[in-house]
Amino acid sequence: MLRIAVLGAGRIAKIHAANVAAHPNATLVLVADPWRAGVDALSTQLGCEAAYDCATVLSREDIDAVVIGTPTDTHIDLLLAAVAQGKAVLCEKPIDLDIAKARSAAQTVERQGGKVMLGFNRRFDPDMLRLRQALDAGQIGAVRQVIITSRDPGLAPRDYLEHSGGILRDMTIHDFDTARHLLGEEPVEVSAFASRLVDPTLEQIDDYDSVMVLLRTASGKQCHINCCRQAVYGYDQRVEVSGASGVLLTDNHRPSTVRHWSAEHTEALEPLQHFFLERYADAYRNELTQFIDALNEGRELPTSMRDGLYALHLADCALESVKTGRSVRVSHNL
Repeated sequence: MLRIAVLGAGRIAKIHAANVAAHPNATLVLVADPWRAGVDALSTQLGCEAAYDCATVLSREDIDAVVIGTPTDTHIDLLLAAVAQGKAVLCEKPIDLDIAKARSAAQTVERQGGKVMLGFNRRFDPDMLRLRQALDAGQIGAVRQVIITSRDPGLAPRDYLEHSGGILRDMTIHDFDTARHLLGEEPVEVSAFASRLVDPTLEQIDDYDSVMVLLRTASGKQCHINCCRQAVYGYDQRVEVSGASGVLLTDNHRPSTVRHWSAEHTEALEPLQHFFLERYADAYRNELTQFIDALNEGRELPTSMRDGLYALHLADCALESVKTGRSVRVSHNL
């Protein structure tokens, strides 16, 4: 039974804590966060210990692993402290908003032989798992093109956006990881365009709400990512992979599959699921299970610090392309 501490008490940490508490092969030892009210409520709900200093709990001998769901600017310090204490780590993305800090942290973890998994939850979505299995089975032959659509129902709160690192590092970073996962090759060139079509005042924080990104690999494989902070019809998440002998597609999720036909309309459907925590609930559970199973069975973790580093680098390259109006070559010497 893996003994786990969850660091954080916000919306993502709550998901992780509940999943750990419900997992048959794990014990939720404690939840830690300086936000006392949040920790007290969560620990009472889940029947675990409450702690208010994330750093001090890392030396406890009754903890085998930690899940880091704290603000991004705390990730590296907590991650490195946990690794130094011999703890396995599941850390939410990104490692950091600064590529140099992220690179240094990755090198430190690798030097120390630390076990760190980055939380790219979309890899573990049931649709994505089946898509990857189909690709591995050769159902569409060699991959040629990938199209990723990622649109949120609405803008996040302003305070969140001001500290998010921007749409490319906060939102599209998931799509960069998905692209790497599906292309099977590292992109070597990035072209990106960004606009403020939803909220022009985002210029005040040097951010955007609508982006399109093109990726190209050395062999010529292509990926198109279209990403927007607002889709009035719900949480729009679709993937298409075109190969030499066919195409694979994933579709959006709805609360039900009921369709309404009448004299006024046909094919009327319920709105899409409205929030990423609903859409990716299974993905978060699968992610945790793969983390626990890999540790219990002594297998390599399914994602690594390098995955986080490459996704962040692609986000930086895309931002450079937006700012300069030119394609940007991707460095793999990270």
